[in-house]
Amino acid sequence: MAKNKFNEKIEQIAISDIRQFDEEASAIPGIIKLTLGEPDFNTPEHIKKAAVKAISDNQTHYLPNAGLPVLRKAAAEYYNEKFALNFKPEQVVTTVGATEGIAASIQAILNPDETIIVPTPIFPLYIPITKINDGRVVLVDTSKDGFVLTAERLRQVIEEYPLAKFKAVVLNYPSNPTGVTYSRKQLEELAEVIREEHLWVISDEIYAELTYKKKHVSMAQILPEKTILVTGLSKSHAMTGWRIGFLLGPQDFVDQVVKAHQNMVTCATSISQYAALEAMSNGKKDSLPMRQEYARRRDFMIKELTQVGFKIASPDGAFYLFAKIPANCSQDSWNFVRDLAQRAKVALIPGISFGPGGEGYVRLSYAASYADLEEAAKRIQQYVKARGVAETEKEK
Repeated sequence: MAKNKFNEKIEQIAISDIRQFDEEASAIPGIIKLTLGEPDFNTPEHIKKAAVKAISDNQTHYLPNAGLPVLRKAAAEYYNEKFALNFKPEQVVTTVGATEGIAASIQAILNPDETIIVPTPIFPLYIPITKINDGRVVLVDTSKDGFVLTAERLRQVIEEYPLAKFKAVVLNYPSNPTGVTYSRKQLEELAEVIREEHLWVISDEIYAELTYKKKHVSMAQILPEKTILVTGLSKSHAMTGWRIGFLLGPQDFVDQVVKAHQNMVTCATSISQYAALEAMSNGKKDSLPMRQEYARRRDFMIKELTQVGFKIASPDGAFYLFAKIPANCSQDSWNFVRDLAQRAKVALIPGISFGPGGEGYVRLSYAASYADLEEAAKRIQQYVKARGVAETEKEK
């Protein structure tokens, strides 16, 4: 009997829709891409200088698996101060970005056939990672609840699957793709259900420092004994390419997750960790000017898009708009973004890429220059108006 050439679970997973379409759109001359969650800001100078110094000082060797001890201490102090938490340095693991942190966390807690609850629309990363680890996923469409997972809906889902071995629920807020966040009251209500059901919560708060009107409340403040806090510097300090994230959680979790982390990557890059130490120690206000500028861009794009019929989810954080496609345009989000890219030379991401509840929407990243956003807004407006004229002509 012939053996399978590759891992069947890997073969069943596709390359990210987001990355695929970004590459597809990149081939169109003159395209303005509002596709990726990539800050257009540069890493602050003091952080870059710290990395250069680390190289000059030959800090280019292996570090402890869980990270540079002084960095773990600095990270605990940083997030404790920012979000009223109470973590010790020993409860911090330095990861290769939030992505590796999520992968290591799921591997550390999940047994075969156990189930993770994933509210959608959501960045789809959690789904393939769960499946690779022989787990199951229950997707929960939150589009009728303002794009948040309510405690009532969580209870309903658990009751709907009486035979499921529920292990964890994912929270991602401020959300990618919607920008929606959770209030303290909503988190407290969820925490009650999570505690009753003995679940873990994987709380991906990578955009926490890019919260606008509401003050960010971490689930780790409300339910510290069951919360795996995933965070990092990619968005707050414009350090996507440095690949530095952090896991913070109960000590028994950290004792296990460091094993998964060790066998995936050994440790995060030494130079990046020294850069991160500078960010944690002297960059506590680095995100403020970025956040202010993102808010300006957000408000501009909301105003421009709503003028031509887009309806937009309440974007309280991150740097995305999740916009309902105007009624006079194709509601097939793939058709819409491909036609928009060809005709208007603006690239967005189809809402369906983020799971149930996403069809009929598009995600727009406003982590682009203001000049690009101004031009993109004009092109999108012209495109939507032209589609309206085309539909009127058809009716005649």
